Amino acid sequence: MTYAIVETSGKQLWVEPGRFYDVDRLPGTEENSPLALSQVLLINHEGQVTLGHPYVPEAVVRARVLQHRRGNKIIVYKMRPKKGTRKKRGHRQPLTRVLIESIELNGTTLATAQSAPPSTSEATTDTTGIPAAEE
Repeated sequence: MTYAIVETSGKQLWVEPGRFYDVDRLPGTEENSPLALSQVLLINHEGQVTLGHPYVPEAVVRARVLQHRRGNKIIVYKMRPKKGTRKKRGHRQPLTRVLIESIELNGTTLATAQSAPPSTSEATTDTTGIPAAEE
């Protein structure tokens, strides 16, 4: 199993190829655009750990921006007893969802996202669209 710990938006994330993560909004990025995260703190490739001080030199995590979204609503309720003062506010954090595509070290790709298995629906149907009979 290959994973990396990267720093983005002032937070540290444990990332693996093929998975998506929600991070604080990354300004200046558009949906479906590539993204390179170069602040890599640690890389673990099949038990071999590469630790940075503070960052691993020439390590890059390649990602793709999937969408910009907003997080769940958080209710902030303030009340002062016996004063009749009540404030109810809501907050939704702007987020960016990124898909981790690969982890690279010194120009070598250590791990990539696995491609989807081939579809078997084409093999079981003929040109008329009727499923093939099993014998």
